[in-house]
Amino acid sequence: MRAYVINRFGKPDVFEEMQLARPTAAPGTVLIRVAATSVNPIDTKIRAGLVPNLAPSFPAVLHGDVAGIIEEVGPGVTDLQVGDEVYACAGNGALADYLLAPAALVAKKPASLSFQEAAALPLVTITAWEALFDRLNLQSGQHILIHAGTGGVGHVAIQLAKSAGAVVYTTVSTAEKEKLALELGADAVINYRNETVEEYVAKHTGGHGFDLVFDTVGGTNLDRSFAAVKTGGAVAAIAARSTHDLTPLHNKGLTLHVVFMILPLLSGKGLERHGQILRELTRLVDQGKVKPLLDASSFAYRDIAQAHERLESGQAVGKITLLNDRFSL
Repeated sequence: MRAYVINRFGKPDVFEEMQLARPTAAPGTVLIRVAATSVNPIDTKIRAGLVPNLAPSFPAVLHGDVAGIIEEVGPGVTDLQVGDEVYACAGNGALADYLLAPAALVAKKPASLSFQEAAALPLVTITAWEALFDRLNLQSGQHILIHAGTGGVGHVAIQLAKSAGAVVYTTVSTAEKEKLALELGADAVINYRNETVEEYVAKHTGGHGFDLVFDTVGGTNLDRSFAAVKTGGAVAAIAARSTHDLTPLHNKGLTLHVVFMILPLLSGKGLERHGQILRELTRLVDQGKVKPLLDASSFAYRDIAQAHERLESGQAVGKITLLNDRFSL
C-alpha cells in the first residue's frame, strides 16, 4: 500500500511517499480502506519531534483522524462488517491507503456527511465531549464560556453545548470568526482583542463569572479562564503543559479538569468510550445538531506538506482535511 511517512523529525517537507506492507485484520480489529484524514495540532507536533514519545517507529505513518470503508473484520468483531462506512481517531496511521484500528474506537460515520467532512470530526469531538460532559458535567441552562469558538475543538464544543441546552459564550479574534461562531449557535460572541476579561465578565455575567469555562487555548489564556469563571465554578483545559499561579483557584474554590484525549490510545484502556462518543456524534450530526467547519483549503495526500504548512500558518479557519486520491467507492 502507499503511505506518506516520516523517517526523521523536522519541517513539513520531511514527508515522503513509501510502499509499505498492507496490514491484516487481527482479533478485535478492523482494516479500514482510507478515504480521508484531517490535520490536528498534535500531528504537526509529532512530525516536528516536539512529542517524540507519541511518535510511531520510523518509517512513521502519522495522523489519527480517519474516514473510510471497512475492508476486513478481525475475529471477535460483531458490530462492524465489510463495506461499512466508518470514522475514528486511531492515534496514528491514517496517511496510508489502509489503516488497522481497534474496532472498539471505530463507529459508523454519519450518513449525511462526506468522508472528508467525517474525517474532520473524531479527535476534536472526543476532546470536546470529554471536557463538556465527562468532566464539567454540563447541564441545560448553565452558562459556559468556550474559548476559540471557531477552532477545531471550539467549533464542535459550541454545537455540543447548545445541543445540551446550555447558554454559550465564546471568544474569537475577528469579525469573520464572530459571524461564524454565531452561525454555529453561540448566544454571544466576545472579541478578546477588543474586550478585557473584566469587561466581558461584567457585561455578560454582571461581574459574577461564568458557570463553566472550556479553555482550548492554554498558556496565559488559562489564567484568563480562572479569572472568567464564577466562585465555585469549574474550568476544563486541553493545553495545560505550562506553569501557573494557582492562587485564583484557591481564592475562588475552583475545580480544574485537564483533558488529554489520546491517553486511551497510548494505554489501550478506555477505547470503548471513544467509540461510544462517536456513535452519539453520528446521531447528533444526522439530526442536524452538529456539523464540521472546514477550512477553505482542501488537500490531496500528496500535498501533505502544504496541509501542515497551512495549519502552522495560523490562517486556517476550521479543520484542514486531506482526501486520499487513490480511494474510490
